[in-house]
Amino acid sequence: MERWREQSMAATNQQMSQVTHEEYKPLPSESYVPLTMPKILGARDMTATFIVSIFLATTATTAVLGGPAAITYLLLACMVFFIPCIIATVQLGLMFPHEGSLYNWTHHAIGGRSSFFAGFCAWFPGVLIATSLADLLVTFLQSMNSNWLSQTWLQGLVICVVLALAGTLSIQRFRTVQNVINVLVSLTVLACFFIGLSCIVWLATGHASATHFSHWSDYSITPDNFVLFGFMIFAYIGAEGPLNLAGEIRESNKSFTIKRHLLLGGVMIVALYMITTFSILVVLGPTNGSTPFALVTVVKTALGNFWGAVTAVCLMGSFISTVLVYNYVFARLLLVGAIDSRLPVGVGRLNANRVPANAIIFQTVLGIIYTLLAFVLAPYFGIGDPAVFPIQLYNVSQAAAVLVWAISASFLFIDLIGCFRKYRAAFQRWLVIPMPLLWLCIVVGLGSCIVAIVDTLRFSWIAQISNNEWGLWVGGLTLVFLTGAIVGSMFAYSQASWESLTEGS
Repeated sequence: MERWREQSMAATNQQMSQVTHEEYKPLPSESYVPLTMPKILGARDMTATFIVSIFLATTATTAVLGGPAAITYLLLACMVFFIPCIIATVQLGLMFPHEGSLYNWTHHAIGGRSSFFAGFCAWFPGVLIATSLADLLVTFLQSMNSNWLSQTWLQGLVICVVLALAGTLSIQRFRTVQNVINVLVSLTVLACFFIGLSCIVWLATGHASATHFSHWSDYSITPDNFVLFGFMIFAYIGAEGPLNLAGEIRESNKSFTIKRHLLLGGVMIVALYMITTFSILVVLGPTNGSTPFALVTVVKTALGNFWGAVTAVCLMGSFISTVLVYNYVFARLLLVGAIDSRLPVGVGRLNANRVPANAIIFQTVLGIIYTLLAFVLAPYFGIGDPAVFPIQLYNVSQAAAVLVWAISASFLFIDLIGCFRKYRAAFQRWLVIPMPLLWLCIVVGLGSCIVAIVDTLRFSWIAQISNNEWGLWVGGLTLVFLTGAIVGSMFAYSQASWESLTEGS
């Protein structure tokens, strides 16, 4: 840790020169962002953003369906996917500590066209998941009172309001927004503390565990529970996301901040997942613990209604914080794309607060359009059963996001190979682990991405959709999104090229 602190002071000044000798060609965004956007982010800010962007408490309520095997899959996905992703992100982030993370890294490792595709695959799931989290907030409200928001179209309108409010807050002064996130992440940790405390109190007061942990066969990986692998990959995906803000990290400790937020945040995320999953298994068991509101039920059962209500408020705050983080983190990808003439310049325009307001508004509008189509127009035309359609849509949207995000995650390891070949001296200089271990991370990480894609298409996450229908729903929705994105990006790139020609003339 102290060695990192010593390196960090000289890191920023050295990085550019280290790579420039090897025909490094900087993107316009690499110089534009530091000149126009304030460098306000420290290790605490980045750690909070990292935790909020990856940790989703309700993951535990799906994981527990596998019984004790949920613990196996949590640890397995951590070892074969999360840790390799963190290592790859540290390596690439130290070499290229610029705004846009994966987009920037892929440009330097492979080339421009690949970087645009990688950037899209990293950006688009954020829109889907932001909508899904607003949907999850509605589900929590319904669980608190079954008479609330009973009609699908009304749920859709509430989701639209949540997205609009989050979008409005996201375009305010960034320091203010980040302070809000720092508070909300504390509420997330507090909720997990109450959930873990409930487990301890439950056992300490003489209650038996609702799940038997003494049978080793229950921890085994079997065809019946292999669906959990893809789901757990989703639980850990997006390690590189916060480094979309790398150009706004304070220069004084930039290298240290990059390393610390990934390592400290990674440890905290694994710990929080283990606490929430184990607590549900102990207090409620696999069957009773498989609803999103089970996290609150655990606390109500062991500590009482008051603390259950406090936990519910904290968790709903965590859902809102994730929507906020996704708004400003993924808007930076649109920002750098516009600066680098990959998107129309208007998309990346900053407002008076030096925030990419147009990009955030664009994302918010996309989320609202998707919500209106799914929750208002679909029920109007009789598509889906209103009783289960929201939960079906939530899970299918999440799974579609996994498919696209797994593709983007694979670029982390492809970029490592590309950077090793093109910038070998700088790569060795910033090497975070020995090369044999890094090659192992590349192989294991790429393999995990492929298995996660197949697993997500093959196995349904919920009982309301059969495996065959699940593959069609998830694959079809992903195909629709990708097709729309390809067509949209063609128009956007054409517009950006026209703007460049116009300026040149």
